Amino acid sequence: MTSRAVGTRRVEILRAAAELFAARGFHGVSIEELGRAVGTSGPALYRHFPGKESLLAAMLLDVSERLAAGGRERVAAAADPREALESLLRGHIAFALGEPALITVHDRELDNVPEPERRRIRRLQRGYVEEWVRVLAQLRADGRPELLRATVHATFGLLNSTPHSADEVPGEQMAELLLDMGGAALLAGG
Repeated sequence: MTSRAVGTRRVEILRAAAELFAARGFHGVSIEELGRAVGTSGPALYRHFPGKESLLAAMLLDVSERLAAGGRERVAAAADPREALESLLRGHIAFALGEPALITVHDRELDNVPEPERRRIRRLQRGYVEEWVRVLAQLRADGRPELLRATVHATFGLLNSTPHSADEVPGEQMAELLLDMGGAALLAGG
């Protein structure tokens, strides 16, 4: 199997696992069920991941790395802080609407990730938040980092709540609604 095929298979496994873990919880899904979800046996998954915990860790590390890298790229490509903020919002909204299972899994299952990987996930997440804080500090007069950080976390709560309601509103309309609401929340009081 080529490295590209292995990478594609790995992504397929991570996606299936995210859906199963979101629906039934980490402990409610067996390795055999994970294998069946991707058309193989449970033990065959050990070629890709040493165990279920490492699969969960890889899933949450992957999303944390993608968000952090995407945030840095969006800010670097923006002409000014306002454009950077809109780009960050659009990127996070695309993630929230496109991968709601990952939000659910992260919220419920991070404590099941082994400690070294959990620390790395948290470090990546803090870096992602700080990218938003740096942009927001340029747009708000009340630029106290602790206030800006709290504002970013509250806005993530708003954006990440979409797994509970995204099916009720067409995707493009929901994205625009979240963009308006997220922008208002981030700039409130500033």
